[in-house]
Amino acid sequence: MFRSRSKDEQAAPAKVTADQPQQPRDPQAPKGRPTPKRSDSQSQRRARAHTPTNRKDAAKAQREARRADMARQREALANGDERYLPVRDKGPVRRFARDYVDSRWCVAEFFLPMAVVILVLTMIRVPSIQSIALLLWLVIIVLIVLDSILIWFRLSKRLQEKFPNENLKGVKAYAVMRTLQMRRLRLPKPQVKRGQRP
Repeated sequence: MFRSRSKDEQAAPAKVTADQPQQPRDPQAPKGRPTPKRSDSQSQRRARAHTPTNRKDAAKAQREARRADMARQREALANGDERYLPVRDKGPVRRFARDYVDSRWCVAEFFLPMAVVILVLTMIRVPSIQSIALLLWLVIIVLIVLDSILIWFRLSKRLQEKFPNENLKGVKAYAVMRTLQMRRLRLPKPQVKRGQRP
């Protein structure tokens, strides 16, 4: 049952097919499919030629493609090219939110320099200076919270006026998070000057 076929049994079907005369195909007979256009067949041939044959080449090609995408994305973050921006930064609504934040002074963008100053003041072993440093912490945090709330509500109103039918989910939080970065470190780079309303 599981033994291999003998040589005679294997040769028998080959003889049968060889004995049958093959009729030549009529050149006028239809082949059952239309002849492909030359441009289509050439593009398919090129696609097959560039397809990697083994896993190592495929991984290398994928890494190179990812590297090229990241380079395009970095360039887009620097110059504001909408086509190659990351998904979180794409679209006219996000652009408007960025321009709104970049066009004004925000308290939160001065948090890092102020934090360094306050840390230096807390290291000084004079009780009055340390208490001033703690008071400065409190003042900075309260000002940042108030400024963020103000930006949240004003931006919400402007977005409702300018984009009434757009999905505004997450845009206000995106704008408030942008205020926490220093202006020169923001990505995508600011496209408007301070005081230039979007």
